[in-house]
Order: sequence, then structure tokens, then C-alpha cells
Amino acid sequence: MNEEILLRFCLAALWGGIVGIEREYRSKSAGFRTMIMISIGACFFTIISMLIGVGTSPDRIASNILTGIGFIGAGVIFRGENRINGITTAATIWAVAAVGMGIGAGYYFAAGCASLLIVLVLSVLPFLEKSIERLHRTKTYEMKIEPTKVSLHELDALFKQYRLKPKTIKVIKEDDTITITSQADGHAGNHEQFMQAILTDTRFNKVAF
Repeated sequence: MNEEILLRFCLAALWGGIVGIEREYRSKSAGFRTMIMISIGACFFTIISMLIGVGTSPDRIASNILTGIGFIGAGVIFRGENRINGITTAATIWAVAAVGMGIGAGYYFAAGCASLLIVLVLSVLPFLEKSIERLHRTKTYEMKIEPTKVSLHELDALFKQYRLKPKTIKVIKEDDTITITSQADGHAGNHEQFMQAILTDTRFNKVAF
């Protein structure tokens, strides 16, 4: 029995560590040690739950692991300027906890397959994501213009010239200037050309991306 428990802890550390190496390599907030601790912790709680709940409810403690993991996951999610960051890391924490639970319950093969699949998703799919994002990227532009120099219609035409689909979010009028916040969809290359065009265009007093 003791040898079996030791084996489960070692496997939990191994599979959690493999996922953690990938996260550490990408300098994520939850890295090598964190993933090992999550996997071992989930494994231990599952073992304890099975031992304490023999004959009654062996899932009594284990069922609350997901609740605790939810608090840890929420701690790594934060809002950036234009997007929410940390969701993938939070999902990885959740998945690694499931791996630890699987090992703690004795499902070694399933836990190993899940760990390898997690590493595959984290290491290979970002390349596909970048390709998709390059084909269709959404950027927010904040531009300050003088209506006497460039009209809203001309600005809209400039977006369309570079094959971007604009959507005006906010328009603020201040004295003789107008600050326009727009979201535009299009190919990454078109965004780059558009940014170069407005940065060199003297009709725009201020530009922020």
C-alpha cells in the first residue's frame, strides 16, 4: 500500500513537472514548481478522500478540489489594455489538477495520456493560433484629428483603402479636435500598412494603437 502511494506521488510530480517545463519555458506565472505542487496536491487530496470515505463517500474531499483550483486559476487571470490574459494558464492549472486526481485514483494510463495531450496543445497549437491571428486580427486605434484637415468620411475611406473593416467605438469632441476610437478587422499585413500610413500622415495630431 505504501509503495503504491509513493508511486502515485512520483507520477503526479512527473506529469505535473512535464507540463510545468513548458509553462516555465514560456515564462508564465504558473511554471515548473507550481504545476508540480498542483498535481501532487490534487493527487494527495484524492488519495485521502478515498481512504477517509471508504464505504461511505470516497469522493467527499476530492469533489472540492475543483473549487480550490478555481481560486488559484482566478489569480492568474488579469485584464490587459485590449484583451484578457492568463486564461490559458488558468485552464492548464485546472487540467493538471485533473491529472493529479486521475493518478491519485489509480488511473495512470488516462492521466499520462491527458498530460501528453496538454503539452501537445500548449506547445504546438500556438503556431496555428498565430497563423489564424495573422489572417484576421482586430486592433483598436485612437486617433486625434482636426475636422478641417480630415473628415470622418475620409478616415473611413482610408481604412477601406487598406482593406480593413472599421467600427467606430467612441467619438470625443474637444475644441477644434476630435478623438476617434475605432476597432478594425483585417489581415495583419494590412494593419501594418495602415499604421505606417497614419503615422506619416501630418493630418493626424496623435495616434495610439
